[in-house]
Amino acid sequence: MYRILIVEDDEIIAGVTERHLSGWGYEVFCVSDFQHVMHDFAQFGPQLVLLDLTLPFYNGYHWCAQIRQVSKVPVIFISSASDNMNVVMAMNMGGDDFIAKPFDLNVMTAKIQALLRRSYDFAGQSHLLEFRGAILNMDSATLTYQNRKMELTKNEYRILQVLLENKGRAVSRDRLMERLWDADSFVDDNTLTVNINRLRKKLAEAGLMDMIITRKGMGYQIGEELPGEEMG
Repeated sequence: MYRILIVEDDEIIAGVTERHLSGWGYEVFCVSDFQHVMHDFAQFGPQLVLLDLTLPFYNGYHWCAQIRQVSKVPVIFISSASDNMNVVMAMNMGGDDFIAKPFDLNVMTAKIQALLRRSYDFAGQSHLLEFRGAILNMDSATLTYQNRKMELTKNEYRILQVLLENKGRAVSRDRLMERLWDADSFVDDNTLTVNINRLRKKLAEAGLMDMIITRKGMGYQIGEELPGEEMG
């Protein structure tokens, strides 16, 4: 079952579109917090995004650019502003198609089906983990935060992956070392400490303070989510 994310602030259009696509067997999620679209994107992990052009806070071009920093997922723009300039801009920003409002639901579905076939018949899916607006792409082993992409070493990536997969829970040092050992990297206790400190410094330099916290006697844990925190 393909997952489709709808980023549309018109509740009537979003609702009708969601019900129609659900009837075709798609798993659909409608964004309601238009300040934190990337949070929903990372949590839901869609295979396709339907993206309105005119949105509260940031327009569709902004969110398409944010998505393109971390994923190649197909993006279809939907807008009543369907003049040639907007269509060209949408394509230049990384959009894959443009549907003008008002649109026929069956035509939209046909476009979605064609784009999904082209995108996924021979291609894998992107796997993302998110925290406070920072997105870890598990396919490229990169971390993106506030328009900056950070390259991670193999050990740094593995540490961050394990901690993000266990968000809200402490991970013991022994378990971290086991995961790093699985990655064919010999890691002893001191080496783990060095890698953790190096990763913390890299995260802090990018503005991600206290992303990794120490739980005394338990290990390490991803820090608490900050309610209402804006995403870049």
